[in-house]
Amino acid sequence: MCMNPVVIDGSMGEGGGQILRTALAISAVTGRPVKVVNIRAKRKNPGLRPQHLTAVKALAMITEARVHGASVGSMELEFWPRTIRGGEYRLDIGTAGSISLVLQALLPALAYADKPVHLWIRGGTDVPMSPTIDYVREVLTRLLSRFGYRFQITVKRRGHYPRGGGIVEVSIDDPPGGYRPVDLTVRGEIKGIYGRSHAVRLPRHVAERQARSASEVLLKELGIKPEIDVEWYEPGRDPHLGPGSGITLWCLTSNSVLGADSLGARGKPAEKVGREAAVELVEDLRTNAAVDRHASDMLPLYMALADGVSRYTGARLTSHTETVFKLLELIVDGFKAEVEGKTPFKAVIHGIGLSR
Repeated sequence: MCMNPVVIDGSMGEGGGQILRTALAISAVTGRPVKVVNIRAKRKNPGLRPQHLTAVKALAMITEARVHGASVGSMELEFWPRTIRGGEYRLDIGTAGSISLVLQALLPALAYADKPVHLWIRGGTDVPMSPTIDYVREVLTRLLSRFGYRFQITVKRRGHYPRGGGIVEVSIDDPPGGYRPVDLTVRGEIKGIYGRSHAVRLPRHVAERQARSASEVLLKELGIKPEIDVEWYEPGRDPHLGPGSGITLWCLTSNSVLGADSLGARGKPAEKVGREAAVELVEDLRTNAAVDRHASDMLPLYMALADGVSRYTGARLTSHTETVFKLLELIVDGFKAEVEGKTPFKAVIHGIGLSR
């Protein structure tokens, strides 16, 4: 390979793992090698953590990449991809590292796989500082279907911090080989609000109280009674899993879907868990944006690769989103984004039309 890698400073912007995940995903899709330095330099435990290493190794397998610096704690990584292969892959993070964040790195590239893909991933399904797996399967999957990218997520077992042990299966039966542009500027009318509240190795009433608290907020603030399913995993059913709980809410509108989530923690009342998720969803809905604060930093990557101009309104322009825009400008030749406002904001993204 004669092409020099694009050097990415992992301390830019918010300086977290998202820089690494986005850089590797774009590298895998475009075939352009990258060198990421100062990985997670602004975090308490800088360098690669197990969940990041899992994403690196998985992408390396899928793209037959040459990699340097793939070890826990590494502050520098070089990634030289060759292709994108479909097939079956079994990934074990080995800790409660986030399965959702591993998928953030893998999903953009797997749309270009040469055949169907089946992933089996073991790790954390509901962990702090990460989208819950329910957010990914109820919000992100719906949004990506607008790009022509469809896949199925099945949660076989939940895993919380610190034990992990969750199991998720992902099936991409027909990789689209590219993305079509989307228009997510108008949210549209609310069709319904739904949710899933769960508790593992805790009393059933924990999940029920989370759901009740969220319902009370949504009914009071929006006049809408949500449909929230309660999932309870009997205490002692699986001694290998640690206790944990959480709730994910999603609002279906005539033109989009917005979501929010919250996790339980030792000493945190179940009512607070439900209230946090509901308040966040209400805040984002009141901006009239078509995309919530979390998806606002996930979608630009797909829009950058789409064949045409995409537009969207995001609930709030976070530091994560601003960092993604800066990174895409560095690594995607021809990428252009026009951004206006903060809360909400509007973005117009000119995609490069990359297809298989």
